[in-house]
Amino acid sequence: MPRYTVTVTPTSAVPSRLRSTSTSCHLDTPSSNKHNDNKHQLPTTTISMTEESEALLGLDDGHESIDLSTSSPTLPPSTSPSPTPSRSSSSSSSPSVSPAPLYISHFLSTWNTRLFEFAAVLFLSAAFPDTLLPVSVYAVTRGLSAMLFAEAIGGYIDRGDRLQVVRVSIIGQRLAVAVSCAVFLRLLGSTDAPILASLRTLSLRALFVKSRQLPTSTSVLSVPFALAVICACVEKLCATMNLVAVERDWVVVLTENNERARRHVNAQMRRIDLFCKLVGPLSIALAAAAFGTKTAVWATLGMSAVSVVAEYFCIALVYRRVPALWRRGNQAREAVHEDGARDGNARHDARYDARADRAGCSPFASLRLYFAHPAFLPSFSLAMLYLSVLSFSGTMVTFLLASGYTPLAVGLARTASTVFELSATWIAPKLMARIGLVRGGIWSLSWQAIWLTAATTLFLSSPHSLVGATGLAVGVMCSRIGLWGFDLCAQNIVQDEVAGDERGSFSTAEAAFQNLFEVLAYTTTIVFHRPEEFQWPVAVSVGAVYVAAALYTLFVRRRRGHLFHPPVPVKRWLEKWRARQ
Repeated sequence: MPRYTVTVTPTSAVPSRLRSTSTSCHLDTPSSNKHNDNKHQLPTTTISMTEESEALLGLDDGHESIDLSTSSPTLPPSTSPSPTPSRSSSSSSSPSVSPAPLYISHFLSTWNTRLFEFAAVLFLSAAFPDTLLPVSVYAVTRGLSAMLFAEAIGGYIDRGDRLQVVRVSIIGQRLAVAVSCAVFLRLLGSTDAPILASLRTLSLRALFVKSRQLPTSTSVLSVPFALAVICACVEKLCATMNLVAVERDWVVVLTENNERARRHVNAQMRRIDLFCKLVGPLSIALAAAAFGTKTAVWATLGMSAVSVVAEYFCIALVYRRVPALWRRGNQAREAVHEDGARDGNARHDARYDARADRAGCSPFASLRLYFAHPAFLPSFSLAMLYLSVLSFSGTMVTFLLASGYTPLAVGLARTASTVFELSATWIAPKLMARIGLVRGGIWSLSWQAIWLTAATTLFLSSPHSLVGATGLAVGVMCSRIGLWGFDLCAQNIVQDEVAGDERGSFSTAEAAFQNLFEVLAYTTTIVFHRPEEFQWPVAVSVGAVYVAAALYTLFVRRRRGHLFHPPVPVKRWLEKWRARQ
């Protein structure tokens, strides 16, 4: 990796072909001296020291870094990069590179992740209709794998080539899905028939009812099931790798020094997530209901195989268009290490690299970085919100059906909840632009806590009635605006404050805690599994929101020095009171 240095010299010392009216900037590498005899020198760049030049070079107080690019044999063969715009110009304009290929790649990745996540549970329920144990083992093992290997994934994201990391995640995820589909076809056997004779008899119950006999040999089923669990772990790790690399690293680089563009890209990608979360499971459920579970397995395999090519080349297109993605955030440290023997820093960098390599081997090494980081509190507060059963997913849907709701009513409620969630992706950016990231987060969390408090109060007053269930559903529905608003605020805070060479480790540590709290949420429903005991998981979920709000309030107090702006009369009274003291 070449080492780049910037030398500012008077124009009198520069050859006439490079002279400017004031000052020049010469870009060279250590290897350029070797080729002086052959006249092979890297190009030089002349920059007039106007205010714009000072901003580009980071010589003014408001700018800290320089980003110069030049042709190099180590860079991908693409269009020559243009000079990086100054911060002052980029802050008010949209990014020059279209994010459309990034959106397409993210849509295909998220679509396949959400679809397979639901389809796997559907297929296992069809293969093992008399027990929930296989589904529980499958889900818990999948979550635990994401926790245990979070550090390894984060280290690979931080140290690896950006394009290679995402491509490995794409190929690994698709291979895991392909093998899983083959296993599910084996588990389902050869006598699978359509669950529905026609669309007229469509019902929620029909999705999980099979009209065939399962093989009686448990030894035949045990090995395929174990293979399915292993593939689920690989798929989860690759999906996490892709999500963290793109959302927490690529987006930051693409929108460098442009907070407005970053908020827009984050909101757009969250809309993609929510759309895939709703439509993906619905599409595979309808396919299974109408044409049979085996047909749904083939549909899952087909969509995964067809989309891999488009996703693979879309992400490569983004990479080639943005030269800043070609280098890692720790390149400067690597360059110093390469010729550190001449400046006495080699041993220091070797020890640093050795510690980094050892940290990548420990599953808990990134926790020290995570807990000590200034962005820990908002990140951990967001992770705590995963300790919840208050969403229109399996547990709460089962409770609503047991309370007297029809499948149609549950479907309408889930659709309305998704509308509220999508609205948050438009509300939150406006809120952040008006009052800032930190205040936007506390407002969003307060909104969520208020609605869940009202819903829980109404539910606990009549927990076994349709009125209580309806109040809970409405409160959860309205609280989703605050949930996803806080999600966007916390994500922007993490993107702004985590250094480039720490994004992978920090974000995978956060993902590990998210999986931990999600597993704990499943545990509450295992302990209190009867519908009449659902108030206890509800209480735990609301308590987690309160703890998250308290932690984030502490962050706000440390960051701003106060929690809210008092009204003017109250402020004057406080000033007089303090003056008397």
